[in-house]
Amino acid sequence: MARHRELFEEETIVSEDVVARIEANPKYHDLVHKRNSFGYILSVLMIIAYYGYILLIAFNKEWLAGKLGAGMVTSIGIPLGVGVIIFTIVLTNIYVRRANTEFDDMNAEILREANKR
Repeated sequence: MARHRELFEEETIVSEDVVARIEANPKYHDLVHKRNSFGYILSVLMIIAYYGYILLIAFNKEWLAGKLGAGMVTSIGIPLGVGVIIFTIVLTNIYVRRANTEFDDMNAEILREANKR
């Protein structure tokens, strides 16, 4: 039951009865499913981007070392590496925005329903 307490704000004192009502609420299971699915999708995207870049470094150094253009000093690998970092920031922003809106709203609704009874 302790793992379910992560949904509660620190100020909320939760009785075992409230926890049981929350666990019985189908909206709670929907929230857990949506949050986990979304997290897995973003994790897989990040793993693909990061390990794809690492695999390029391991197996195609010549292409990454190629210059961006004639007379340029910067190699192709530099903007790709920066792209991985920016992609990470974008994915984090996407998760935080959804967590602070949809997931927090669902959490608040579940808590309201559990505390009504």
